Amino acid sequence: MSPRLVALALLAALWGAGCALLEEEPDPSQLVCRSDAECAVNEVCFPDGCGDPGRDIVVEVTPNPHARQHAQDFRVDRVRPELNLELFDPAHVRGRVVRATSLPAPDGGTVMRPYSEPLHLRAEGESLLLPGVSRWYEAELVPINGGWELPVGTGDYTVTLTAEDSQVPPVRGASVVEPGAQVPLELVLPAPDAVVRLSGRVSSQGQVLVDADLRVQALDTDSTPLSQRVPVTRGTGDFTLVMPREAARRPAILVRVTAMGEAPWVPQKTFTVDPRAPLTQPLELGDFGAPVRVTGRVVGLDGRPVPGATVALRGRVGGGGTFHGPLATTSPEGRFAVDTLPSAPGDTLSLVVVPPLGATAGLTVQPVEVPRTGAVLPDVVCPDRRIVEGTILLPSGTHPAPGVRVAVEPIAEIPGWPRPPGGGEALGATDDEGLWRLRLDPAVYRVDFLPAENLPRVTRVITVLPGEDATVQRLATFNLQRGRTLSGRVTDGSEALPYASIRFYRAVTLEGRPMSVLLSQTVSDHLGRYKALIPVR
Repeated sequence: MSPRLVALALLAALWGAGCALLEEEPDPSQLVCRSDAECAVNEVCFPDGCGDPGRDIVVEVTPNPHARQHAQDFRVDRVRPELNLELFDPAHVRGRVVRATSLPAPDGGTVMRPYSEPLHLRAEGESLLLPGVSRWYEAELVPINGGWELPVGTGDYTVTLTAEDSQVPPVRGASVVEPGAQVPLELVLPAPDAVVRLSGRVSSQGQVLVDADLRVQALDTDSTPLSQRVPVTRGTGDFTLVMPREAARRPAILVRVTAMGEAPWVPQKTFTVDPRAPLTQPLELGDFGAPVRVTGRVVGLDGRPVPGATVALRGRVGGGGTFHGPLATTSPEGRFAVDTLPSAPGDTLSLVVVPPLGATAGLTVQPVEVPRTGAVLPDVVCPDRRIVEGTILLPSGTHPAPGVRVAVEPIAEIPGWPRPPGGGEALGATDDEGLWRLRLDPAVYRVDFLPAENLPRVTRVITVLPGEDATVQRLATFNLQRGRTLSGRVTDGSEALPYASIRFYRAVTLEGRPMSVLLSQTVSDHLGRYKALIPVR
């Protein structure tokens, strides 16, 4: 993932996050076991404790996404040195979409007619066997006599169908897809006379219109879409939302106004409205002001500039809407210039600073008052990231393990702190004494140790504590594990599958969270054969 995408994902997650310290510091991460020697015969030390390395393994195989063949997950009851992986047929959600009519059916129901107009499908969900492994698929298609098919990986999905016709509300359905399954799913679009229209007008203040391309959408109180996102007529501010009839019977729904374009200097605002009554008053975005520039410099605790840090401003602006400003990057001198809307009178915006991975300076979120004339900020001082270190030994437990790469991935935030950036990057390696050292922001991390020699990867979960002190957080010494090689062929039952991605996981519960720990990953060769290294006692 590119640094810009990482920063974008982080900044989206940071909206509304503060930087208050915890009322009570969490206990440091503790190892359940440190070496295989602490486990029973035929068990090894996994992140969640001792376990049989030949059991409770889940394999994910992705044969060829470009050929519309997606991931299949299945359990391996018993790991053997020669382990052939035979895949099922590709899995699909095989759907049918119909539209209700106003005509009565002979059985007393309603006549349904196949829908054959263009539509957009999106399936979002998670693997059935691998906790935390999310999957999503989407397609633009035209149903044939109401029928459609969406290739997916195995998983538990919510499928959302959005017609190209903006007069048709979106519909949703659930689908559980096993390997090789062709899962039926029928989605029913409401009849033309079974929808309601909610018309209104968007303005800045009173009769003053907003000079920008706007979209409006009706949402349930849990943010489930009740209508499509429709444009606001720019010359009049008028819009009309089409919703299912039952939506209009609710005491309250949300109507969200969003600006479109790369740099729309208009905030997003969500209104709570009563759909049972007409919108007689315009939805006013308020006096949110014009864009201004904020400049400043980012430094570390030592006063040195922090180059390459991502900077943005976001928060509540005049009129009560929220604004997410564009990104800027600090220069070699640590200086930045970022554009934003001014903060609401008497309020502040959140200045989010994300130093590059591996830097000494850490993640910073601080309140900033931005007047309508812009602002020149005093130096923004980033706290140091906490040093986390430990020592790794070879499986014998008597010699250090040098050259082990250390990769980290934040998996959860801790109370009062936002989740830091991450993408599984290797941030360091052990030295000749087996010592590794990282600088990390407060969070819960999955840390993967990747030996350079023929030994399997080892995973631990570490909670990095907040605080302004320079105390080093040390993980107890542990041993690498011996490995054994698995090999075999990947086939679809009749033909070998070359260049398939193969991952071996162990599903565990760590820090109270179900998650999947990657044990090994590899790719099959041109003949469909693979080799993988997993732990052994």
